Amino acid sequence: MSEPRSLTHLNAAGQPSMVDVGGKIATRRVARARSRVVVGAEILALVQAGDLPTRKGPVFQTAILAGVMAAKKTADLIPLCHPLGLDDCQIRIEVAAPDAILIECTATVTGKTGVEMEALTGASVAALTVYDMCKALSHNIVISETRLLEKTGGKQDFHHVDE
Repeated sequence: MSEPRSLTHLNAAGQPSMVDVGGKIATRRVARARSRVVVGAEILALVQAGDLPTRKGPVFQTAILAGVMAAKKTADLIPLCHPLGLDDCQIRIEVAAPDAILIECTATVTGKTGVEMEALTGASVAALTVYDMCKALSHNIVISETRLLEKTGGKQDFHHVDE
């Protein structure tokens, strides 16, 4: 019989607590997350004509850099996350016609804890960067979905199945 599930960041007294990973064996762990940014057909047309240049730089390239930088700083942003030295972090941006952009972040580490939060943070901040850089054209931009797509290498693997 398996143990009942419980929140991992609470101690026996119900107080916040970092998870002790000291006894775990380091394994290769990979997580992939996606954010969807609905920018509208007009902005999408500008982006499709070439990576939209702005004073901060090209939108996609700047979003990629921001996403990687954010994934590396996840432990500084989210309480009780373990600081991880990522082995790799890749951001991929693709156009999803007629009006959206999909941003995927894949984070990899050889360690004792997973990289789901790093992948989610990378995708989220890249999406926020797209919003920030395009808001002069429209405030009707919507970050509509950020989700974990898959993770491998920990206690149990996870693979999201699109409905």
